Amino acid sequence: MLKANKPLGIREIQRELKFSSPSLVQYHLSKLEDEGLVRKELGNYVVNRVLLNGCIKISRFVVPRYLFYSVLMAILLVSELTILKPEIFSREYYFYVAATVIALLIFCYETVRVLVKGSL
Repeated sequence: MLKANKPLGIREIQRELKFSSPSLVQYHLSKLEDEGLVRKELGNYVVNRVLLNGCIKISRFVVPRYLFYSVLMAILLVSELTILKPEIFSREYYFYVAATVIALLIFCYETVRVLVKGSL
C-alpha cells in the first residue's frame, strides 16, 4: 500500500501479495486496522501515515528521526569536551558547549516524547 500510494481494495492486495484467498487478506487487514496501522476509506484500505510521521524505517525497525540528531549532538559534545578543548578557556568555548548541550537536550526530549507517545 505504501508503494501504490493510493487506496487499495482487498482483491488488489491479494494479487499484489499473491495470497491464496481474499478472506486471508481481509483477516490480516482487520488485524492491521485494529492496531491502527491501516484505515478503511470507501471500501479501500490506506496506510495510516500519521503513525510514520517523524520516524525513519530501517530494515524492519522504525525509529524516531530525532534519535539520529541526538546521537550526532552527543558525538559533537564529546568531541568538544575532549578533542577540541582549548588550553585556555574562553567565552566562545563555553558558548559552543552550552549550545551543543541545549541542542542535545532538545533532541533527547523530542525522541523520548515520540517514544512515549506510542507512535512506534
